[in-house]
Amino acid sequence: MNQVPSTSRNGQQPPSGHSSNGRLERALRAGRFAVTAELNPPDSADPEAVYSRALVLSQVCDAINATDASGANCHMSSVGICALLTRAGYSTIMQISCRDRNRIAIQGDVLGAAAMGVNNILCLTGDGVQVGDHPQAKPVFDLDSMTLLETIKSMRDEGQFLSGRAISAPPNVFLGAAANPFAPPYDWRPLRLAKKIAAGAQFVQTQYCFDLAMFETYMAKVRDLGLHEQCFILAGVGPLASARAARWIRSNVPGVHIPDAIVSRLEGAADQRREGQELCVELIQQISEITGVAGVHVMAYRQEELVSEIITSSGILKRRRPRRETGLATAD
Repeated sequence: MNQVPSTSRNGQQPPSGHSSNGRLERALRAGRFAVTAELNPPDSADPEAVYSRALVLSQVCDAINATDASGANCHMSSVGICALLTRAGYSTIMQISCRDRNRIAIQGDVLGAAAMGVNNILCLTGDGVQVGDHPQAKPVFDLDSMTLLETIKSMRDEGQFLSGRAISAPPNVFLGAAANPFAPPYDWRPLRLAKKIAAGAQFVQTQYCFDLAMFETYMAKVRDLGLHEQCFILAGVGPLASARAARWIRSNVPGVHIPDAIVSRLEGAADQRREGQELCVELIQQISEITGVAGVHVMAYRQEELVSEIITSSGILKRRRPRRETGLATAD
């Protein structure tokens, strides 16, 4: 089927070769080392709880992830956060988890998000409800991450719903997915990435990268398959608050691998919190030198105030124009 031309919220066509008018896609296609970060959603209906966290992230980020009940825990919704932030001019990535909504609700959310000005969508299967704070909830999983990518790609490129009905103004969105180089079977992980790219992923954000040797092995295979030329890869990073926190994360957060050497380094530090920040800075610097890595995705749970300091200290922004320190980020 022929691709249906679409326009953005302001009526402008995306630039040639782009899927959206968003800042993140422009930065990546221009060859800039991109930075994204997660905004930890509040357990609150107060919009200021969102704006205060977004402000410190926007000073160094090309886009801010609005998480969708990550870990199957209830917080302010991803679409609600995106509504607040796009209205204020921030660049957002709306996460969609297949756990909680069926294909009817998801496709409606995609159109609503695009109408608000959301240019980036991250497609996730989602954690099972048994790991979250509502284990009695009924999971949906009508789609998974692969079929969600295919669904939104069809909405965008073919201008139709899964039912076959036409969409009069398709959504201009840059499609993303998650990747975990650290979950067995390790040799299969690059092949899993290839499948997500085939389904429609244009960028991926990985799980935390604390084992650099393992990540380099993964990226070598990715390059052998030519996947780094088909998709922008943003490596996940984040500060560890202490050795105790590191042990808890690797024991309780599915898919996170933290080597013993990292835990030992934190244990031996006089100031473990500061050591965790310095470790994150070092990892960003080393990751930025790996061929095929297009950026980093910073996950600092309840520590958004550290993201700007970490990114600035890493030096990866030295060739970028400083962001304005105002309540409004550069529009997406």
